[in-house]
Amino acid sequence: MDPVFLSRLQFAAATMFHFLFVPLTLGLSILVAYMETKYARTGDETYLRMTKFWGKLFLINFALGVVTGITLEFQFGTNWSRYSAYVGDIFGSLLAIEASVAFFLESTFIGIWIFGWKKLSAKAHAGVMWLIAFAGNMSAVWILLANGFMQNPVGYVIRDGRAELDSFFALITNKHGILEIIHVIPSALLLSAFFIMGVAAWHLLKKQHLDVFEPSFRIGLVVGLVSAVLVAVTGDMHGVNVSKTQPAKLAAMESHWETQTRAPLVLFAIPDEENERNSIEIGAIPGILSFLGFHDFNAEVTGLRDIPKDERPPVLLTFIGFRTMVGLGTLFILLTVYGWFKRNKLLENPFYLKIMMFSLPLPYIAIEMGWIVSEVGRQPWIVYGLMKTAEAVSPISTTQVFTSLMGFILVYGLLGAVGFFLMAKTVKEGPEAATR
Repeated sequence: MDPVFLSRLQFAAATMFHFLFVPLTLGLSILVAYMETKYARTGDETYLRMTKFWGKLFLINFALGVVTGITLEFQFGTNWSRYSAYVGDIFGSLLAIEASVAFFLESTFIGIWIFGWKKLSAKAHAGVMWLIAFAGNMSAVWILLANGFMQNPVGYVIRDGRAELDSFFALITNKHGILEIIHVIPSALLLSAFFIMGVAAWHLLKKQHLDVFEPSFRIGLVVGLVSAVLVAVTGDMHGVNVSKTQPAKLAAMESHWETQTRAPLVLFAIPDEENERNSIEIGAIPGILSFLGFHDFNAEVTGLRDIPKDERPPVLLTFIGFRTMVGLGTLFILLTVYGWFKRNKLLENPFYLKIMMFSLPLPYIAIEMGWIVSEVGRQPWIVYGLMKTAEAVSPISTTQVFTSLMGFILVYGLLGAVGFFLMAKTVKEGPEAATR
């Protein structure tokens, strides 16, 4: 093991753990804002109980997201100082806006929302929740634009051995970043919808608090169905862009080795990277990969053999991550479509409720797999085509990185245990405890 590998492992572990909380924060803020708006408009106490119950879960999740996210930005100075020195003029501007504007507003309004129940009118209080949702999602927008630069660098010039910002407009209108935004936010809503349906299904199976959890499930079902379709549509758009800008990632996603027109889509394969082939292939459908990648059955798709070995991403991990993400995305559409037809007879379908309860972790897995595809598939580049990951690491020793990695695992493990305990306790207690 060397500092590059350990630094990558540390950042990956911290990021993936942090991202267990981010999408639920983004999506649940919008859904809680909708519930509170229904209460403000109708005066129906049921919506108030819903708001406070799901709002409490949102606050626990938000707190964990903040604590686990702060350390990520510090790693750009501790583990990736050469990266920061090279592109900090560009990357830093986006992170600065996220931290000083969007996150600051979100945190401020959350304080107002927590302590303003008896000091603000119902409509004003609901308005504060919408501002929280807006600020939280705007925070994600700036982070995704920063990642979009790493995936497809634009708006820069090389000056004095550094990449410096040349066009802020080009940076914020980067097509890759925009496609990430319109893919990730519906994904967050999808995860939040399945979270609500999973928790609600548990209570419905116990036939308790039906007045809160039946409408909660239906809200989650509608949002889940719409979001699942949006995720699929925006995923296709994102895939077409990746095909044009990152051909090595596309080839790794599909374990595609030979450059050819009418490239086939292989339904299942076992990549053999050492021998540059697939040891097993099942279900090769001619022309489908060309169509999915370029919306043209006759398009040429670059194979991994025509990409230098030192510029290929890890194939097996990228391939499995992509297949898992797409498979789960298809399942989400099927589950929500079926649920739509059963939405008025939920208690008569306990088997479906059990499926939805046990499906709660699946969107988390799908989103984590999506980030693996995005980040591992970009390797060996930290900024695609501009700077390799091995060139970006700080001049530190293996021992230093290993020690900090163990520290991260220990602290994050404790945080996760406490956070998940609090969320499980809140779910078990139900809406009555949340309104006290």
